[in-house]
Amino acid sequence: MIKKMFKHYDYTLIVSILLLCAFGLVMVYSSSMVWAVMRFGYPSDFFFKKQAVWLAVSVLAFFVTMLFPYKAYKKFMVIFLLGSIFSLLVVLILGKTSNNATSWIEIAGFTFQPAEFVKLGLIIYLAAIYSKKQSYISHFTRGALPPLLIIGFIFGLVVIQPDLGTAMIIAATSGVVILCSGMKWQHILMLLLIGGTVISVVFFNLSDEQLSRFTGAYNPFSDPENSGYHLINSYLAIASGGLTGQGLGQSIQKYGFLPEPHTDFIMAVIAEELGFFGVVFVIGLLGYIVFKGFVTGIRCKETFGSLLAIGISGMVGIQTVINLGAVTGMLPITGVTLPFISYGGSSLLLLMISMGILVNISTFVNMRRKQQKTAEKQTSAEEVPFISNRFSRN
Repeated sequence: MIKKMFKHYDYTLIVSILLLCAFGLVMVYSSSMVWAVMRFGYPSDFFFKKQAVWLAVSVLAFFVTMLFPYKAYKKFMVIFLLGSIFSLLVVLILGKTSNNATSWIEIAGFTFQPAEFVKLGLIIYLAAIYSKKQSYISHFTRGALPPLLIIGFIFGLVVIQPDLGTAMIIAATSGVVILCSGMKWQHILMLLLIGGTVISVVFFNLSDEQLSRFTGAYNPFSDPENSGYHLINSYLAIASGGLTGQGLGQSIQKYGFLPEPHTDFIMAVIAEELGFFGVVFVIGLLGYIVFKGFVTGIRCKETFGSLLAIGISGMVGIQTVINLGAVTGMLPITGVTLPFISYGGSSLLLLMISMGILVNISTFVNMRRKQQKTAEKQTSAEEVPFISNRFSRN
């Protein structure tokens, strides 16, 4: 079976994922070496070494999940759901606070962010539950409502950390899965109205510090020393890059001017050092991964696999849009990292596990398509002698 799978892997997808990871590791070193020394007094390769360890673990997880049949996840959907809720409750009780958010758990010196893994757990749950409810998906209270209540509960647990960026990704990704689940358009429109109301309530209850992020995004020069400081320095980094950039390692903005250059604003450093071509390289590969994921979801004839592939692709695409939106001032800064590129072990591990699942779905889709083509050829070959025999008898 494994030999058969090797023949049907989508190697362009695999290479794109690994290329982004390798490029991300290089850019983490370039963007963090000054920050590590100036801000923390660490060696210049401190963040690079930590990311390299996480990358090694993540690549191993990627290859393991590539081989693990995706249909098996459907059997454990309740475990994934309960594990997600439990981890978020643990964060509220024992979580570590960083940057005014209690989103982390520290174990044996390693910190990880449970909300990252909740994103995948919720996608698996939604794909499984909506694939089971296909026969009555048009019945709102019976088919659609129960999972929506769970989404709302998980969304609330993430919001109160507070981690609005991850909460936005969870809500938007869930919306993508729901949109493709077969639910009636009337119900989807009603959910959009409810979602808009919830977002409005959340917005009007934001703290002054959170509201300042909107000012910083849409009018940064009104407060250049405080709320607009991040975005203005991001603009300077992007503008100075031009077409080809200042050269790898030659960023000026990472010398204390650009906050979090190795996480939230790593794309600004890429633009400054590698220019327009570096930005196109990253966005092109990310876009290709998302595109291949949606194509896989459309081609998959099994509802669970289709919704799972679409959910994973939507998650990567939405996270990319939110990060790039913050870097360019199109969206408020929410602390969302750039997939595969930014520093962050939890995010990288989650993404690589998700990609392993996506590659596995793609492999089974390719195997099925090959079997169908073989069957069609055999049918055509059997029909030709039959036709020729009829003509010969005449």
